[in-house]
Order: sequence, then structure tokens, then C-alpha cells
Amino acid sequence: MELAETSLMPTTPEIVRKGKSNWSSMVLQRLQDLGFAVVEDVLSTEFIERTRTAMYEVQHKIELEVGKEKLKRAGELGILRLMMKYHKLFYSFLEIPEMLAILDATLTPAAILHVQNGFILPSFAGEAPSVFQNNFHMDFKRVLNGYMASVNVMFAIDDFNENNGATLVVPGSHQRAGSPSVEYMNAAAIPVLCKAGSMILFDSTLWHAAGLNTCGHDRLAINQQFTRAFFKQQVDYPRALGKDAITLLPDRSQQLIGWYSRVPVGLDEYYVPSEERLYRAGQG
Repeated sequence: MELAETSLMPTTPEIVRKGKSNWSSMVLQRLQDLGFAVVEDVLSTEFIERTRTAMYEVQHKIELEVGKEKLKRAGELGILRLMMKYHKLFYSFLEIPEMLAILDATLTPAAILHVQNGFILPSFAGEAPSVFQNNFHMDFKRVLNGYMASVNVMFAIDDFNENNGATLVVPGSHQRAGSPSVEYMNAAAIPVLCKAGSMILFDSTLWHAAGLNTCGHDRLAINQQFTRAFFKQQVDYPRALGKDAITLLPDRSQQLIGWYSRVPVGLDEYYVPSEERLYRAGQG
């Protein structure tokens, strides 16, 4: 569908409470109509605090391993990659029931993790450096005639507000051929305002950007992008995390990590009994 900017009307939907009997159908409708939805009270206060501590631990470990200069050259603002390698807590983000319910209803139970990132968005007194995060973009750049191939699930570890860089979204800009003008997006974008512990879901073709954090302290969040199993992951999680760690996880987490959509490297791996195959049936 070609983009018609006049049809994209800024709107702020009511936040969904997960206790409602029809909460998931409300989320699915908003994903279809607006491209995003927010569900409150998904993470407990105790889990949020554990996550906050773990994120700073991971940030320190990554800086030691990669080096601050190399991270600076990458042009990123506080992104934590491959967190599961550095702290086991982040495997738990693959087991959240509300998230799994929406993945089942959009991408099917065969979905896999494209990327899991932590965001420690720093505060700036003035204008932030211009990087891809704070410029409007889509996380999945292929519009496939309405076919949903990718979904983002973001968890607010801090409250999201206008002062700490709440994610900006352009409602209705998903699943459309062509891109809105920068002028339109600047005018139509709204911040996703929600409490810590909320789950923000959006169609990965939705145009969005990080807001400007001017509150004086970091704003924390976890972002996970899931795709159909036949799309390549941003990180080869099965190889990066290793068999010893992955095979201890629940079967569904193994599926999400991509353990059942690996590619054989030779005929010995190809010609094995069906129950031992690296690429399981039904992944398409």
C-alpha cells in the first residue's frame, strides 16, 4: 500500500491492562490499526530491579571485552548486545507469557529471536549526537504486502516519559510502501508514555526513533525483535551462546534462540534421523 501522509493521524491509544479478559485481542487490533500497543504491569518491581543491576554489569563486561574506543566508533548510544552471554537473567526475557501469547498470534510459535538489545540511553544537556537510534527508521525494512514478518517487544525498565527519551512512534506508518517525509514524521510522531514494567509492542515496519533524554540520568529498556524462522538473525545466537548453555533452557526458549533453525555444515549433519536435525520441520 502506497504511503498517503494525510491518512496517518497522530493518536495515543489507551494503555492495555493485562488483567482484562480481552487484552490480547486489544493488542492485536492496535498492532493492525496503529502499528503499536502498550501493556502495563507485565514485569514485577523485583524483576525490574534485578534487570537494572544486571544491565550495568553487562555494560561493564562489554566495555572490558570490546573496548570503549571500538564501541564509540560504532556510533551507538548505550546499546548492550548479546546480553545473554554475560548474564543469565536475560534468558528470562524469552519466557514472558504475555510476550509469547502475542508472538504466537502474529508470527506463530515458530518465531525466532532476531536480536535482543539493552538500552542504557544517556542523558544530554543539549542536543544528542545524531545516530541511527534517534533518527526515524524501521527495524524491518521489507514491506511484504501486509504480511507480518517481524515484531518488536520492548520492556520499559524505567518509566518512559517526555523528559527521558521515551521512544517516538509514527502511528499508522507501518506496512506501507515508501517512507513518510521527515517533516511529517517530526510533526506526527508521539512519545510512547508508560510505567516501568510495561511491554511495548510494535510491527517492525513502524517508523520510530529514540527520544531525547534530558532528565539527568539514564533511561533503561530491553528491546527484542522476533522474526519468522527463515530470516537470518542479527547475531548467530546458537553459535554465540553455545550448546551447553542453550540445551539447559526450556524448549520454547531454544526455539526462540534459533536452535531448531540451524543450517547443516555437511552431509554428516544433513543425513541424521529427523528428531536430530538441526533445522526442524515446521519452521517456515
